[in-house]
Amino acid sequence: MTAFNDEAVTGDSLRRALGVSRRRFLSTCTAATAAAVAAPVFGAAPALAQDGAEAAGHDGGRSALVPPHKRGIILYTVRDAVGRDPLASDLPSGFREVFKQLSRFGYRQVEFAGYGQHAGAPGGADLGTVQGAKLLRSWLDEYGLRAQGSHGFIPPSWPLTPSDLDTFKRFLEIANILGMEHMGTGADPTNTPYRADWDVAAQKWNTLGAIACREGIKLYTHNHDSAYDFLLDGGPLDAQGRPTRSSGIRKLEYFLKVTDRKSVYLELDVFWAHVAQYKFHTYTAHDGSQRESVFDPAGLVVRNTNRFPLFHAKDGVVNPQSGLGYDMVPFGTGDIDYRRFFTRVGAKNYHNPMVEQDTAPSASVPGQSLEYARVGYNNLAALRARS
Repeated sequence: MTAFNDEAVTGDSLRRALGVSRRRFLSTCTAATAAAVAAPVFGAAPALAQDGAEAAGHDGGRSALVPPHKRGIILYTVRDAVGRDPLASDLPSGFREVFKQLSRFGYRQVEFAGYGQHAGAPGGADLGTVQGAKLLRSWLDEYGLRAQGSHGFIPPSWPLTPSDLDTFKRFLEIANILGMEHMGTGADPTNTPYRADWDVAAQKWNTLGAIACREGIKLYTHNHDSAYDFLLDGGPLDAQGRPTRSSGIRKLEYFLKVTDRKSVYLELDVFWAHVAQYKFHTYTAHDGSQRESVFDPAGLVVRNTNRFPLFHAKDGVVNPQSGLGYDMVPFGTGDIDYRRFFTRVGAKNYHNPMVEQDTAPSASVPGQSLEYARVGYNNLAALRARS
């Protein structure tokens, strides 16, 4: 398996560090200028002390399955803290204070799930503007964090309306200001099981992916369990002329096949992929026979390493009575074998795992989401290859 080194200093990495678009970078930077401004991406931060302590271990941290600079969290996990009124609580409130706390835990990356916060926090309620992005970028740099992705805007229209295209380009501009390499969505490319609809979705995503690629951004889709159900692509047609049976290929497997591997990417939510493994293991073949095919999330990544730049590292305890097969719990406290998963997928300097727990916020325990974020970081950092 190919190992990817994201530490190489390239034009794109420098451009993202500076927070400018590809077009502006190419038009304003000569080679000499680029060399002159090539400085560390991250500012001094509390996380550096923890990284240094880890490096002093018996193997210098080489056995860590997730390197320190790849340990991230999606801010949806701590959305209550981001939205908290700073005047009503002594707990961290708003993006800046949350960044500070996450950096203290040791995180080096974040994934955005929107740019809104409490109106009373520094910067105001909406930071989804060019000026707001510049402010967010200054705080990320202040605390040694890198924005690695976001669940941003994917146009609902197809063919694209001028308004949707303009909004999409504005989100790409914000992503570049924040220094992101990726921008995505939390929704499936389409919500139907039919191949014809996935073909249309692929056309749309190939178009959007090409637009994003021209701005130096990798476009990704994040999915839950239903996207790993089986595609309906043959057999007898129903009354509406739609197929009723499957060849055994899963919807997102087909999507990977028919989209451009250089401009359309996926973020694997490991929890929901395991839910799919539990729920979708038999299908009706074109000839009417029942066949079994157990989903292998890590195997899908191994076969498509370059297509999965991000993961959601989300854990669960086995519970067949739940209907999902698992109950969600803080990362590292459940039954999903993440040591085996990360060992199998490899390419640890390419993939970006983001700790996530949908259920972390609690109205009765205001500090719970940040505490679970701390637990998640410690358990992510503790994962080691077998000796």
